[in-house]
Amino acid sequence: MPNMIFRFLHILLFFVLFLVLGSSFFAQELKSPPKRWLFSYFTQKGEDGLHFAWSADGRTWKALKEGKAFFIPPENVSKLLRDPSIVRSPDGVFHLVWTGSWTSKSIGYAASRDLIEWTDVRSIPVMEHEPNTRNTWAPELFHDEPSQTFYIIWSSTVRGKFPETPESSETNYNHRMYYTTTKDFKNFSETKLYWNPNHNVIDGFLTKDGKQYLLFYKDETLKPEAKKNILLAIGLSPAGPFEVQGVISHTNWVEGPTALNINNEWFLYYDCYTKDHFGAVKSKDLKIWENITNKLCFPIHARHGTTFEVDQEILKKLLEVRP
Repeated sequence: MPNMIFRFLHILLFFVLFLVLGSSFFAQELKSPPKRWLFSYFTQKGEDGLHFAWSADGRTWKALKEGKAFFIPPENVSKLLRDPSIVRSPDGVFHLVWTGSWTSKSIGYAASRDLIEWTDVRSIPVMEHEPNTRNTWAPELFHDEPSQTFYIIWSSTVRGKFPETPESSETNYNHRMYYTTTKDFKNFSETKLYWNPNHNVIDGFLTKDGKQYLLFYKDETLKPEAKKNILLAIGLSPAGPFEVQGVISHTNWVEGPTALNINNEWFLYYDCYTKDHFGAVKSKDLKIWENITNKLCFPIHARHGTTFEVDQEILKKLLEVRP
């Protein structure tokens, strides 16, 4: 009988602890604010500045400010704002880079604490040292937390380089990806070659999954056979080396990849630019990718940019902005 009483008390204690801990965990879950994401984008050819859309589920994206621009750079910095990429640093500052010209050796830069007011607007001359540079396109930002370092990655055609793939794209562009690093956006490392997969390449997007780094990018090859698709490469450091996993976009003639991890699933978005809409695939293991394009809703005529998480306070202020 004493053993039975002891066992009953033991079970009762376990049950009480389960209820207490379970209730505490559930209460914590209720207190956690729901996640929200932003999408920075441009429209037309990039003449009208920086736009934002927001989402609560990663599928439906709603334009902010009724689709009007939040930021238009002054003409003495750049005449265009294409391919906007935004990353928030640990001190709360949002950093923005973009393609500012069809032929420049520089990229645009600005900073903000609320994504509404922008300061420190200027050009970063990332390819000025290379006189044969034709263009500096599609800059992408990535913040590496372990080293507290920002990586800026972009694509350029440098005349005379990579003769193994000459005239492989429109108007004889022959891109490779380059990069520089910085901790303060004032001092920058020497520009270096970042990614050469032995073909014309553009639109790199870097992110992290556990201990590995994911590089999504576009094969820009047009000749002798058009590719124009999105691939994934994986490395163990933000600077590589990377191992190509293969094509993951559901179709060709797409560009501007950007990725989010939502509830342990990777969502990879891209601009189906010949059809004026967005496409996407998702995966739980980075190997099998499901086409979810027919489940997406993006602002009309939106062109590619970057997706990133944002807190409720920032989003609330953005929602209050009127044209």
